[in-house]
Amino acid sequence: MSRRLTRYRKALASFWALYRKNKFGMAGLIMFVFFAILAILADAIAMAFGYTFEDHVLAVTSVATITPTELFCAIAYGARVSLVVGIAASVCSVGIGTLIGMVSGFIGGKVDEALMRITDFIMMLPGLPLLIVLAAVLRGGGSALGLGLIILVIAILGWTGTARVVRSQVLSLKERPFVEAARAIGASDRYILFRHILPNVMPLVMTYMVLGVPGAILSEASLTFLGLGVDPTRNISWGVILYWAASVPIGGGGAGGALIYLTKPWVVVPPGLCITLLTLATILMGYAMDEILNPRLRRR
Repeated sequence: MSRRLTRYRKALASFWALYRKNKFGMAGLIMFVFFAILAILADAIAMAFGYTFEDHVLAVTSVATITPTELFCAIAYGARVSLVVGIAASVCSVGIGTLIGMVSGFIGGKVDEALMRITDFIMMLPGLPLLIVLAAVLRGGGSALGLGLIILVIAILGWTGTARVVRSQVLSLKERPFVEAARAIGASDRYILFRHILPNVMPLVMTYMVLGVPGAILSEASLTFLGLGVDPTRNISWGVILYWAASVPIGGGGAGGALIYLTKPWVVVPPGLCITLLTLATILMGYAMDEILNPRLRRR
């Protein structure tokens, strides 16, 4: 056990030594850490300005009168939702895709054919419209989805690309000499799959996991903006701020007033910019990891 732990530590140290030399990867990591700290300290930031979470829900709901300090605290709370949904949905979708890709590539035959036709069918469907329909169906008669259901919806539709890539990798790996040697000494398929195949596809899986976060963040913001995500009357997310900015008129209500985003652009620019920067951060981190973990790219 100690020998394996030492090996993992050396691998991690080697990865970090290569990663910190990548300027784009470090820029992405710095931005990601900033938003993570903002999310962790959201309660402390609100208390420093003399607010509570309920105050911010009320302020965002009546966004026409929101102050810059209230908006900043709301953005800090919104970072929590984006990070939780982005990371959890990416982990779930990549996990599903990895499992399906490994089983499909390793077993082959009719199982491979059936799984890949299902994958092709889901890949063919338009992403956002299907996401909206699925969110509406799961919501039922409720006002909005909970975080758990949002993560489930995004994961259900986000695993196909990973499954395809992992399957291709497994098709190559299962013909390698070390797999043939394991079969020769009587190793079971399960042992080969999880002790020999999985460790060799993990670098690819980790890269796809990081690169899957931006899509999940954008999907959550899109669903919430359309009123199908988190409950805008009880929660705060960047999508919620944009939702109210496009829903609440100033002066006269209904058709009698202009919408917030037309008269107060400073309300919508910060959450939109945060979505953009967090998405960019994870993309930069993902590409940096791909360059490090992909031997062909690293040699270039």
